[in-house]
Amino acid sequence: MSDILKIEIEDGIATLTMNRPGKRNAMCDELLNAIDAFFSNPPEGVKVVILTGVEGHYCSGLDLSEHQQRDAEGTMRHSRGWHAIMDKIQYGGLPVVSAMFGAVIGGGLELATSTHVRIAEPSTIFQLPEGKRGIYVGGGASVRVGRILGADRMVEMMLTGRKYGAEEGLALGLTHYSVGEGEAMALARKLAGQIASNAPLSNYIMIQAISRIEDMAKADGLFTESLCAALTQTSPDAIEGLQAFLQKRDPRFG
Repeated sequence: MSDILKIEIEDGIATLTMNRPGKRNAMCDELLNAIDAFFSNPPEGVKVVILTGVEGHYCSGLDLSEHQQRDAEGTMRHSRGWHAIMDKIQYGGLPVVSAMFGAVIGGGLELATSTHVRIAEPSTIFQLPEGKRGIYVGGGASVRVGRILGADRMVEMMLTGRKYGAEEGLALGLTHYSVGEGEAMALARKLAGQIASNAPLSNYIMIQAISRIEDMAKADGLFTESLCAALTQTSPDAIEGLQAFLQKRDPRFG
C-alpha cells in the first residue's frame, strides 16, 4: 500500500488517513483505489474503521487537476465505479467513523456520507460546488446527501454553491457531532471503541438493514425488521449479552 492512504491498526480499530498534503486530500484514482483495496479485504481482527485526512482537511473532492476528459460512456462507468466503492464502505459490514475538519467538499462529502458516524470540527466546510464547474455529482450525493437534506435543500445547496459549517451541518444531519478544534480524533477513537465493544452481528445487521428498510414499503420494512430480530436475538452473542446483564458484568462478544 502506498503512503497515499496511511493505515494504522490498534485494538481492533483501523485508522485510515488520506494523505495528499498540499492537495487538501483531493480524491484521485490512486487514493480511491487504495480505499477500495482496504474495504475489499480488511485485515483480520478489524472491528471499526476511522477515516480522516491530513493537514487540516478531510477531503476536498475530485482532483480536477487530474481530471480526465471522458466520453459519456467513460464518465458513466467512472461514476459507477465510485458508487461501487461508496457502497463497499457503507455496506461492507465494518462501522466507519469520519473525523472531519476543513474541506468536506464534493466527492469528499459523498465519501463522508457513505460512513456511519460523522464528527466535525469548527473548521469543517460542507459544499457541493459542481454547478460552478459545469458538472454534476457522480459519487452518490444525489442519493446519500439528498436523503439527509431532502431534495429541495440539496437543489438550493447545489444551485448556489453555499457552504455549511459544522454547527449548520449538525442541524441538517451532515454530521452527527460538532466538537471543538482538534477534538475530532479523540471523539472518533472513543466512539470507535464503544462500537467495537458491541456484538459483531448486531453491528453488521444495523449497517446492512436500516438504510435498506428506509427504501422499503412499510409492511416490507416491518417484516425485514422481524427477520433481523430473529437472527440477532437467537445468536450466541445475544445469549452472552443476557448473561452479562444478569451477572452485572461487561459482555464478552466473539
